[in-house]
Amino acid sequence: MKIDDLPRTPLAHLPTPIDDCPRLAAVFGTDRLLIKRDDLTGLAMGGNKARKLEFLMAEAQAKGADTVITTGGAQSNHARMTAAAARRLGMEPILLLTGDFDGRWQGNLLLDRLLGADVRWIDHREFDDEAARLAKELKAQGRKAYIVPIGGSTPLGCLGYALAVRELAGQLEGKEARIEWIVQASGSGGTQAGMILGARLFAPHLKVVGISVARPARWFARRIARIATEAARLIGESFAFEPEDVRVEDGYIGAAYGVPTPEGDEAVSQAALCEGLFFDPIYTGKALAGLRDMLSSGRLPKDGSVLFWHTGGSPALFAFER
Repeated sequence: MKIDDLPRTPLAHLPTPIDDCPRLAAVFGTDRLLIKRDDLTGLAMGGNKARKLEFLMAEAQAKGADTVITTGGAQSNHARMTAAAARRLGMEPILLLTGDFDGRWQGNLLLDRLLGADVRWIDHREFDDEAARLAKELKAQGRKAYIVPIGGSTPLGCLGYALAVRELAGQLEGKEARIEWIVQASGSGGTQAGMILGARLFAPHLKVVGISVARPARWFARRIARIATEAARLIGESFAFEPEDVRVEDGYIGAAYGVPTPEGDEAVSQAALCEGLFFDPIYTGKALAGLRDMLSSGRLPKDGSVLFWHTGGSPALFAFER
């Protein structure tokens, strides 16, 4: 089946714009910096998950689901957007979250609460087992649950970012921009998997770099290669990806997932002061700091051929004091 033949439920405002950011480029020491604004996808204050959810929620509808279960960290952008998508489509959202909840509904948690999501706190090691147990329990009650794995990072979900690369290629066609590199935050791997598949299909000259905010590069490379390969199979492509085809940088995680870093906080401030753009401290802020360091160290070219893909997450800003 071709990618355009797969069922999709419209959830995102597309195409998202590309901003030229000259003042931030000067601070980062590069000739030009373009930022693809997937923080403007529209669903529940925007973010990259809207593209994935278009495919995943279409499958949920096809299966007759009345409830959607997903998992994530306390400030999960994915959980917030999945809850919103469920509400938009008349389904009940259940969020299985991990982290230290201090009783304050801030940032993404506030939006989860406004969406009326059933938020349950569990250990992250129990995500899959608890989601399956809960779906079985709901089935016994006559309900039908659809489980969205963490980050929506499945072969089906990642197709949203294969199409996003096609969208980008169309936006750049005929323009003076000579983009060769895409840099983005990798939290669960699905976005990067979709991008490398999209690059193979629609823009072979593009190279994708993921800045890990959670896991070691070796773990990510295996996971992303597997997801991208399985996604290719869904659309009738026979080629495969190997871990060696995946570039992930894991030197910017800091103390742990979900914990801001001084470098990330500085990058967040620089983007706001230079361009009036907001990034969050645990996903895009860390990735932006990684981009800055890779440019200054020469691991990425300074000739203006790099695009940063803003995957959203700004509601998390309101959960952290500065």
